[in-house]
Parts: sequence; structure tokens; C-alpha cells
Amino acid sequence: MSSELETANTPQGLKRTVIEPLTRVEGHGKVTLLQDKNNTVKQARLHIAEFRGFEKFIQGRPYWELPVLVQRLCGICPVSHHLAAAKATDMIVGATELTPTAEKIRRLMHFGQTLQSHALHFFHLCSPDLLFGFDDEVRHRNIVGVIEDYPEIATQGVMLRKYGQEVIRVTAGKRIHGTGAIPGGVNKSLNKKEIDYLKGDIEQILVWAQGAVDLIKRIFFEQYDYHMSFAAIDSNMLSLIRGDGAFDIYHGGLRAKDSKGNTIFDHIDYRLYSDYIKEGVKNWSYMKFPFITSVGADDGWYRVGPLARVNNCDYFTTPLAEKERVEFAVIGDGLPVQSTLAFHWARLIELLHCAESIAELLDDSDISGKDLLIKGELQSSGTGVIEAPRGTLFHQYDINEDGIIEKANLIVSTTNNNQAMNESIRSVANNYLNGNQLTEALLNQVEVAVRAYDPCLSCATHAMGKMPLQINLVNEQDELVDRLEKSATGQISRTR
Repeated sequence: MSSELETANTPQGLKRTVIEPLTRVEGHGKVTLLQDKNNTVKQARLHIAEFRGFEKFIQGRPYWELPVLVQRLCGICPVSHHLAAAKATDMIVGATELTPTAEKIRRLMHFGQTLQSHALHFFHLCSPDLLFGFDDEVRHRNIVGVIEDYPEIATQGVMLRKYGQEVIRVTAGKRIHGTGAIPGGVNKSLNKKEIDYLKGDIEQILVWAQGAVDLIKRIFFEQYDYHMSFAAIDSNMLSLIRGDGAFDIYHGGLRAKDSKGNTIFDHIDYRLYSDYIKEGVKNWSYMKFPFITSVGADDGWYRVGPLARVNNCDYFTTPLAEKERVEFAVIGDGLPVQSTLAFHWARLIELLHCAESIAELLDDSDISGKDLLIKGELQSSGTGVIEAPRGTLFHQYDINEDGIIEKANLIVSTTNNNQAMNESIRSVANNYLNGNQLTEALLNQVEVAVRAYDPCLSCATHAMGKMPLQINLVNEQDELVDRLEKSATGQISRTR
């Protein structure tokens, strides 16, 4: 399915362009652009057009159901929600430190998920644009075209994803919506047969992962100036970081840097995230707009995900990924890399790190251990934060004396990237939409900017009760007779 363009004039005399639906992203959304008579984009908005409301759905449920329940938010990154909820419920059951076996099994599960998610996004959703160009025919600019023209690349993408899914299956019980992580630990370790099974393909996976990084570097440098400037914006960066500054997607403190690389805050206990990050609400989207409190709502928005993590970390613990990180940092010339298309490069460095880390864990005797669970004194609240494939993911829960959820707050990766995606859309629109002719290729460039963030729109919609609505009354000549609007606050106004 391809997107469609719709144009119309607003009462203010601005040209309104709608791109709907966004394609090759997870979930449903649309983009609206408002241009003045000089074709300057006055407003660019990414609208999330679906609603789920998991924060309300889980109220009244017992806390021990959460790791399995909340992962139904998504079929692409369920392990992220599974583990974030498990980390939050660890705090609730008083498990301040997991057993070595439990933590390493969870890490192995998370590396498998990140590997498969990154492979899916790059090879299936983004490689058609990068390999064929944004103005290639729609019928060809897709995974089928990649299979036809680059069968080896397509096969590698499929096999990388398959291997990641097998890691998930072995550690969590199922490829999608598994049950491996429980409050206080895990419910199984790996036996020799399972370890040998995963070891059987890991060397080939490492070769393919390195090949993927080599591929994106070749693509990037073939049109270096274009990749550095397309949808480029200067932003703050937020991610988890290990205590010694190393890259870590499972656990750590929060680090935020500004666009010049200056530290805003560092090694913050993520349980205190609400002291450092606030969420704004706007009446045209179900998705919230987080910002760094000390910087303010206007300038405090930030980016998360592979680009932020690779920029923020001091080093990778695995040799191949660290070598690639050093090469990646060179293009920033001492500053954080801000290229939106560099998300793809950073994403594949992470994929390589995941493959290396899986190989290391498969040689670690702790993953066969029998000490799986620890519990302490029940607490009234818990917060779990993890680096999902798409970026930093927050889960926070409060329970009553019976262990029933009374309040929940989820800030998902795509929500954290919300304002940044809108800014990237504005950048592309100002550079490529001239106001005289709208083509499918121009439409796709807007989508390419959004796809670089690997958004999961389904995960990001959770603002229960904030459902803006517009009703138009038109006559037989399609002339507007009346219009009523309900804002996100519930206020109704006549705006004709």
C-alpha cells in the first residue's frame, strides 16, 4: 500500500497537504503540512491516528501479570515491554539485584530482540530507499524489489532476523509474547542442547552483521553530503549508560547531552526520571511530547534510539562494534552526529554489538545456572527502564496493599522521539516541497525521514481520554456550513 496526497486551503489561506497513511512503519499515522504563499512550511505535524490506552487497561490487574500483559502493546518489540515491566516488578517484589543467571538470560533475550528488530527495520523497511533511491517506482521500491535485485542482501536480512527470533524463543519460550522474565528473575535457564543450537549459527551471524555495517557505510559515503544534510536537525540526546560510560541497552543511569555534546545530566538513577523529564500534551495527536525539564519545553526535546546511544556512550564493550563506533564518531568532527539518516548506520553498529554479545553469553556458564529467582519485601511502586530497539522505554507502576495496579505510566521510545520526528518532517518539507507540484517521490522523502527513527506508532498511543475530534458539516456543493472541534482537554468550540 502506498500513501496518498491530499491538498486543500485552510481558512487562514495556508495550503494544507496531508500524507496518509505513512507506509513501512509499525502502526498508523499521517503527516500534515501547512505552507504559506511563499511555500514556506509554517507547520509540520506527525499525527498518530490510533489509540490503545494500556495505562488504563492494566489498572485493576495484579502486578505479577504485567510482564506478560503489557507486551501485547506490540508484536515487533514485545520483549522490550516484557523486560521493562519485569524490571519494574523486580522493584515491587524487593529484588534489588538479580542472580547472575537471571540477569544474563534477560540480557541474552534482549540482544536477540534488538538483533531481529534492527534487521527487520533496515533490510525490510529502509533498504529499498537506500538501495534504489527515493524516486524509484513504488512497485519496485520495497522488499520484493530487494529480493529481485539483491537476493543475497535480502537473504541475510531474513536470516539475521530469524536468528534473533530463535534467541527469543529459547530464552522466553515463544518468538512473540513469551513468558521468560518474571518478577524477581526468570523462569528458565538454557540447557546444553539449546546453547549448542544457538552456537551453531553464531559465526555466520557475526559475518552477516559485519557485512550489514559495511553495506550501510558504502551507501552513506556514496552520497555523503546528501546523507549528512537530509532531514538534519540539531537536538539533545538521551539514553541509558553503564556506570563506566559503556554502551548498555539493559541497565544503567540516564545520560543527556545537548547538540554540542555538553552534558545536561549524567548517571541519573532512572527511578528519578520524572524529576528530569516532563511530558507535554498537544490537541492534535494521541502521542505526548516529552522534554528535559531543566532546558524547558521549547528547547528541551531530544532524540533517543541508536543515534543517541552511539553518540552518548564512551565505548562499546565488544571489539568489532567499538571499532565501528570510532569510525562513526569521525563524521561528527568532535560533535554528536546529527544526521537523521545516520540512525541507520548507528542501528547496524548496535546489531553487530548484539551478535558479538550473544556469542559471548553463549560461552558463559551462568546462562545454565539454576538460581533463577530472588525476592524481598513488597514495595508499593516500581520503575523499569530499558533501551528498546527504538530508544529509551519507561515503565512505572503503583500498587495497593493487595498487589493491584492503581496507577501506571509508560513513556515509550517513539514518544520520546515525537518532537524530533516533527522537526525532521519540517526540515524535509522546507527543502523538497516547492508548493507547485506534489509527487510521490517527494511524499516518500517525508516518509523516509520518519522511517529513519524506526517509529512504533502503536506503542506510542496511550493518552486515555484525550481524543481530539473535528466534525464538519458541508452542503451539496461541498461548501463548509459549520464545524465543531473537541480539543484534547474536552473543550468544544465552533471554529468556522
